[in-house]
Amino acid sequence: MTEQRTAIVTGAARGIGAGIALRLASDGYAVAVLDLDEAACATTVDKIIAAGGKALAVGVDVADEPGTQAAVERIATELGAPTILVNNAGITRDNLLFKLTVQDWDMVMNVHLRGSFLMSKAAQKYMTEAKFGRIVNLSSTSALGNRGQANYAAAKAGLQGFTKTLAIELGKYGITTNAIAPGFIETEMTAATAERMGISFDDFKAGASKAIPVGHIGKPDDIAHAVSFFVSEGAGFVNGQVLYVAGGPKA
Repeated sequence: MTEQRTAIVTGAARGIGAGIALRLASDGYAVAVLDLDEAACATTVDKIIAAGGKALAVGVDVADEPGTQAAVERIATELGAPTILVNNAGITRDNLLFKLTVQDWDMVMNVHLRGSFLMSKAAQKYMTEAKFGRIVNLSSTSALGNRGQANYAAAKAGLQGFTKTLAIELGKYGITTNAIAPGFIETEMTAATAERMGISFDDFKAGASKAIPVGHIGKPDDIAHAVSFFVSEGAGFVNGQVLYVAGGPKA
């Protein structure tokens, strides 16, 4: 990089998003740390600044159109025109189909799909102007189907189609769009799943590890490493791909 590029990571207050933000900062990018609660971003931002990096906390509901537009404009003004976007923000509202409420369906769709659409739409103008851009969408192995996750699986599969379409539309402007589909990653979200299932997190992780060919579950750093590759200068010929980071060929 001849000049410092600005990256946006949504849902970066904790978990995978925080891991991605920290990795991109260590790679030399200025990082906008976005989450629903701006105060919750402080831990990630403080770590980046303490390590000598440049970061900005921004509170935004990614499903809100005026909010996303204002957030991206603020980032461009205070941190620099964003040319890297990682759509990581996500929620789960798991239930079997007959128990799944319309509200829980809509909430998951709004955050994952509408949020990624709005953030990408707001950021792409800065990328086209720079003739350089990197968009990375966080899908999931659940896109292949997962019991009790009709809403989440549909949203994550939808992100793969969204990714491939943006790759076609934006490629000629020097913008690549790719997706990462994590498998079992140790985060607060997976810990909450274990709690909801009524088992200890250690037992939950041990059970998951047995089904993974490499014999262990993933960490946020594993996803951050893949993001680091996709947003790099050298990955300009990699476009419209879905990379499963799951410890094996199957979910």
